[in-house]
Amino acid sequence: MRLGIRLQLLFALGALLVLAFVPLFFAVASLTRATMGGVRASSARAIGRAIAGHVAAARVNRSAPELSLLLEAQLGPDGASAVGVYDAAGALVDRAGEPEATAALPASVEAGAEVLRSARTARGGAILVIVPEHAGAPTTPRAGGPGAAQVGSVAVLVPTDPSTVPAAPLVRIVAFYTGIMALALLVFAYIAMTRLVVRPVDALSRAAHRVAGGARDLEVPQTGARELAELGASLALMTGRLRADEESLRAKIAEVERYAADLKRAQERLVRSERLASVGRLSAGLAHEIGNPIAAILGLQELLLAGGLTPAEERDFVERMKRETERIHRILRDLLDFARPAAPGAGDAGEAGEEPSGAVADAVDDVVSLVAPQKAFRGVELARDVAPDVPPVPLSHGRLVQVLLNLLLNAADAVPRARGGARVALRASRAADGAARIEVEDNGPGIAEAVRDTLFEPFITTKQVGEGTGLGLAVCRGLVEAAGGSIAVEQGEGGGARFVVLLPAVGSREG
Repeated sequence: MRLGIRLQLLFALGALLVLAFVPLFFAVASLTRATMGGVRASSARAIGRAIAGHVAAARVNRSAPELSLLLEAQLGPDGASAVGVYDAAGALVDRAGEPEATAALPASVEAGAEVLRSARTARGGAILVIVPEHAGAPTTPRAGGPGAAQVGSVAVLVPTDPSTVPAAPLVRIVAFYTGIMALALLVFAYIAMTRLVVRPVDALSRAAHRVAGGARDLEVPQTGARELAELGASLALMTGRLRADEESLRAKIAEVERYAADLKRAQERLVRSERLASVGRLSAGLAHEIGNPIAAILGLQELLLAGGLTPAEERDFVERMKRETERIHRILRDLLDFARPAAPGAGDAGEAGEEPSGAVADAVDDVVSLVAPQKAFRGVELARDVAPDVPPVPLSHGRLVQVLLNLLLNAADAVPRARGGARVALRASRAADGAARIEVEDNGPGIAEAVRDTLFEPFITTKQVGEGTGLGLAVCRGLVEAAGGSIAVEQGEGGGARFVVLLPAVGSREG
């Protein structure tokens, strides 16, 4: 879950306050403790000098029991915790205080030297002040007094335990003030961000959602900082431009749809025109191919009906009529073979009882055996190359033999026998996509560019008139495409023609 801008800014401000106030608090606390320590040291020095002066004066005028009572009187919770009196040699002669405090008094001191140092007692820290008596004693002792001829030192132990000095309340007051100020800053920042940033941004977000839901204009909020107002104005301008672009795009889409409809209608007209042109070419070719033998048959029939012919002439005329009739029958059969495989979903039925799939190697062997003794392949070098991994194809053996036979016979008709060196190559291999690739290549003159695009249409032929019907390649294309393959012609390496047949493997077509 993502945090809102308010919480993110509050967390950032809180972290900044922690980085700012925590070191400040510790600095103030340390300064307070250092100041109070200095005050305690100054107070201890003052207390020690005062007590030392008082004791020095008392040693001159009082006896030892009176001096002991005086030392006890100098002790108190806000003053000294132990007092020690030393003779001129620095040896301890008397002391007063609790045993825990007097144990911190030294057994001897340096005569005539004032000392201020820290000490440690069982109840905590303390300051030990050693003051020579001459620092506070009167110079004229009372005659006959018990200490008239003595000069020594006085040691005063003043406690410095923090409980005796009220520094902790001051530190707590500083911490409380720091926390209150940080909390007040956070509350003020939360309210300010809500009014100046978050509410205008929420208003902009709601307005953008309304535009996304279909509203035509972006209602810009009037509250908030100048930058947010400028942002709202920019968003409103952007929304207006987007709406204008949307309308322009809708108009262009409508125009494109009109153009597409016009193009579709033009395409339909073009398809109808192409169909009519195909029908016209088919009719013209059929009329030309059938009209010539029919005219010959009619002429021979008239000669027979006229009579006056010898039996040998009559037999010759009948045989000619039979050949022309067989020619008509062959043309019609090729035309039926061309039309039948192209029927949608017809597939490749093959001959009766024949498997719907065939092995390319077997078909190549049969075709080579068929064309080898024929007259068309006399003087033609036929090269055969079949890879061992060629897959079976969804074309029956008979149909595959028919396609290869047609391609080989066309190649044999195109090679230049007069010059010698006529070559035809039949190759079969496995394509990169797993399909079967069959190539029939010759070293003839190749296919002219003018007829290459229409070479597989019916009644299109490059042979002389009367030598071909133009249905062989059309029948081949129909058989190959009915099996899910393709047939194309390209230029061979030696300038001749190369026909490439691609047939899918048996399993890949079903998948």
